[in-house]
Amino acid sequence: MLRNWKEILVLAIPSLVSFASQTVTGTINLIVLGQLGALIIAIVGVSNIIMYNAFALFSGIGHTVNYLVAQNHGAGDMRKGIQRTYISLYMCVVFAVLIAVVGWFGAGDILRWTGGSKELVDTGSFYLELRFYAMAFGIINFAFHGFLRGIGATKMSMIVSLITNVPIILLTYTLTFGEWGFPELGLTGAGIAVIFGEGLQTLICAFIFFFVLHKKYQTRSRIAFSLKWLEMKLISIESGKLGVQEFSLSLSMYIFTAFVARLSDKALAANEVGLSIMSFGFMPAFAFGSTATILVGQFVGKGTPLLGRRAGTDTAILGSIFLILLGTVELIFASEITHLYTNDKEVYELAAYLIKVSAYLQLFDGLLNFFAGGLRGIGDTTFLLRVSFLCSWFVFVPLAYLFIFVFDWGSMGAWLALYTFLTIFGTAVMVRFYRTDWTAVRLKEAAH
Repeated sequence: MLRNWKEILVLAIPSLVSFASQTVTGTINLIVLGQLGALIIAIVGVSNIIMYNAFALFSGIGHTVNYLVAQNHGAGDMRKGIQRTYISLYMCVVFAVLIAVVGWFGAGDILRWTGGSKELVDTGSFYLELRFYAMAFGIINFAFHGFLRGIGATKMSMIVSLITNVPIILLTYTLTFGEWGFPELGLTGAGIAVIFGEGLQTLICAFIFFFVLHKKYQTRSRIAFSLKWLEMKLISIESGKLGVQEFSLSLSMYIFTAFVARLSDKALAANEVGLSIMSFGFMPAFAFGSTATILVGQFVGKGTPLLGRRAGTDTAILGSIFLILLGTVELIFASEITHLYTNDKEVYELAAYLIKVSAYLQLFDGLLNFFAGGLRGIGDTTFLLRVSFLCSWFVFVPLAYLFIFVFDWGSMGAWLALYTFLTIFGTAVMVRFYRTDWTAVRLKEAAH
C-alpha cells in the first residue's frame, strides 16, 4: 500500500502545486483588488463564475485528452495519443475564437443577466470582456495540460503553471495601482494581466509539446497531422459529454450566484470571499482527482483495470486526509483569513461564518472529484453526464431557491444548498465507482 501511495504522491503533489498556484494567484488578485472596495470584489467574483461556465462548456476537450492519452500511454500506443491530441487542439482553436467573439459582443449583457446592480454592470463589463479573451487562451492551455498529465508529466505541468502565474500577480498589482511608472488602470489592469499570463502559457505549452517532447513522442510527425473521422467522432462525443457534465455544474453555480446577488452586493462579496477561500479545498480535490484519472487510465491501457480500481481507492484515501487537515486550518483561522480580503466588517464576518460551517463538508466535494477522476479514467463519461445533470438541476438549484427565498435563510441557506448538493453528488459517484464491473473494463477505442 505504501508503494502505491508513493506513486500517487509523485503524481499528485505536482498537480496540487499546479492547482495551488492558480488558486493562490486568484486569491492574491482578489485581495489586491479588494482594496478597491466590496463592489470590485463582487465584480471579480461574478466574473469568475461566468468564466467558470465558459471554461466548463469546453473543458471536456482537456479532460478527454487527459484520459485517452493516459490509456494510450499505458498501452504503449502514443502514436494514437499524439493524433488524438492534435484533433483536440484543432477543436480548441475553433472554440477559442468563439469565446473571444462572445466576449466582444456580449460581456455586458451576460453580466446584466447575472442580476447585479446597475453600478456593478457598468463598472465590470469591460473587465469581463478581457476575461473572455484570456479564456480563449485558457481552453487551449487546458488541452496541453491534459496531454502532459496523461503521460504522467505532472512536474512539467506544474513548472509551466508556476512560471506563468507569477507574472499575473505582479502585473495585476502593477497595472491596477500604477506602480513603477506604469499607468493606473484599476480593474482593467487586472484583466490585461490575466490575458498576458494565459497567452504566455499558450506559447510555453506549444514550445514544450512541439519541440521539447518531439524527440520522445514524435509530436511533429506527419502521421499526427492526419485526421481520422472515427477518432474525431470519438473525441467529439467524449468531449461533449464531459463538457456538458461540467457545464451543468457551472451553470447551476451561475444561477446560485445570481440568487445570492439578489440578496445584496455585500452578501455577494461575502459569498465570493468564501468561495475563494474554499477553493483551497477544491485544490487537493482536483489534484487527486486528476491523479486518479492518470493512474486508472494507464492501468486500463496496460490491461490491468483491477489495479486501477485499487489506485483509485488509495488516491481517494490520501486526498481525504489532505482535505481533513485543510478543513481544520480553515475552521480555526476563518476570521483571520477572511479579514485579509477586505476591511468591510459585515463582509468578512459573514464569509468567516460560512467557512466555519462548511470546513469539513468539503470532504464530499473531494469524494466527487476523486471518484469522478477514476470514472473518467475508464471512460464512464455517460454516467458522469447523467448524474451531474440530475444533481445540478433537480437538487442544487431547487434547494438554493427554497433555502434563500422561501425559507429566507439568506447566505447560510445558499451554502447549505451547495453542500447538500455536493454530498449527494459525491456519494452517488463513489457508489458508481465501486459498483462498476472492473473485470469488464476495456481500452476506449473509436467505434467502427
